[in-house]
Amino acid sequence: MSVRSIVKKIIPKAVFRKIEPFGHFLEAVLFNIIYRFPARDLKVIAVTGTNGKTSTSFIIHRMLVDAGYNAAIMTTVAWGVNDDIKPQMQHMTSVSVPVLMKRLRYLRNKQVDWLVLEVTSHALAQYRIWGVPISIAVMTNVTHEHLDYHGTFEKYRDAKKKLFKLADRSKKGLRTGVINAEDPSATLFAACVAHPITYGVDGADVRAENIKLSPGGVQYDVKVAGKPLHITCKLPGSFNVYNSLAAVCVGHVIGLSGKQIERGIAALEGVEGRMTRIDEGQNFSVIVDYAHTPDSFEKLFKDLKPVIKGRLIVMFGSAGRRDAEKRTVQGRLAGKYADIVVLTEEDDRDMDGLEIMNEIAAGVEEAGKTREKDLFLVHDRAEAIRFAVGKAKKGDTVLLLGKGHEKDILRNGPRAAELRHLQQDDHNPERVIVVPWDEIAEARKALRELLVKKS
Repeated sequence: MSVRSIVKKIIPKAVFRKIEPFGHFLEAVLFNIIYRFPARDLKVIAVTGTNGKTSTSFIIHRMLVDAGYNAAIMTTVAWGVNDDIKPQMQHMTSVSVPVLMKRLRYLRNKQVDWLVLEVTSHALAQYRIWGVPISIAVMTNVTHEHLDYHGTFEKYRDAKKKLFKLADRSKKGLRTGVINAEDPSATLFAACVAHPITYGVDGADVRAENIKLSPGGVQYDVKVAGKPLHITCKLPGSFNVYNSLAAVCVGHVIGLSGKQIERGIAALEGVEGRMTRIDEGQNFSVIVDYAHTPDSFEKLFKDLKPVIKGRLIVMFGSAGRRDAEKRTVQGRLAGKYADIVVLTEEDDRDMDGLEIMNEIAAGVEEAGKTREKDLFLVHDRAEAIRFAVGKAKKGDTVLLLGKGHEKDILRNGPRAAELRHLQQDDHNPERVIVVPWDEIAEARKALRELLVKKS
């Protein structure tokens, strides 16, 4: 059991929540000293938001690399320099302070020009990026998420605002904030930084026009400082209009030419686990995506439903020991848009997976779905994938949501005692097991099995 777990057992929960940030602050200071403040000379573009952080970070990074910069990236999916990108194995977006400091030292030795850093509300609340100078802060959106940790939406939003305040205090940086104008919190974020620039479709400094959506990506026209650009982004979905617009703004702020912005955004072929299409020769579509919030669900379903030819089959779950309030909402959205809903596990941790699925199912049923008719509960995720693709007919679309790029799944110990090793977790660590997982590989395997069965 970790020291942190022992302390949590001794100190009352309310008291622990108040003193916890000070412990994280001291840890950040200590490891900055140990690693000799490795971020001191870095120029950092930090991206925060509920959804779209990873895709936006990858678009910006590819644009910088294509423009000739020695550019690094740290995201939920991967980290590295230029094209030397390594998988992110930790089960978190913003890694722990010791890991972050070690990586920053590596990047400093590589003499990178820019670092694109994905930053979560947890990292900001816990001072994990203390000592990292933020030159440009980017906000994609702020919607319902992580209330299990922050307690209220306002505290969650305020944690993210800290990034913009850090950017404003970084006198060697550009003191610039790139903000989604259509987010209800846009003005609050803009007030935190000296030089705000907004993007969107309506009422923004940088606006997308003549938008064209297709399975292969998005295209639109945009004017930046009076100069017309035509943007092609190979990541599909209307949300990638916004993600790429954020990159347009960043490119403009750091002085890229219009051609460099256009070419750089078009250069990104895809991001693992973000609208990743799986093709094994089947006559229906299978897409793996990391969507796991009500906002990302609604945007994804609204985009896909009008353009797909057949039925929409959606498989997903909800993480244990995380925001429970969203479960019914996500179920309701899936029940509204999907023709068939398959509920499964998604990092149960030490919680009862059936209980989690039933909480989601309540929302699906509110939307009119019936169990064993168009709503199914299949707890084992590999079995759920096989079940979902097995339900598909010619022209249908199967969405596998919630895990995306992640390389492990956290399961209840007694349920999977024969599998791998124990994960130290704040909640009953002896009962949480880390099992290797690859959603894309599992989907391919399920499709190959299905095709063999049908042949």
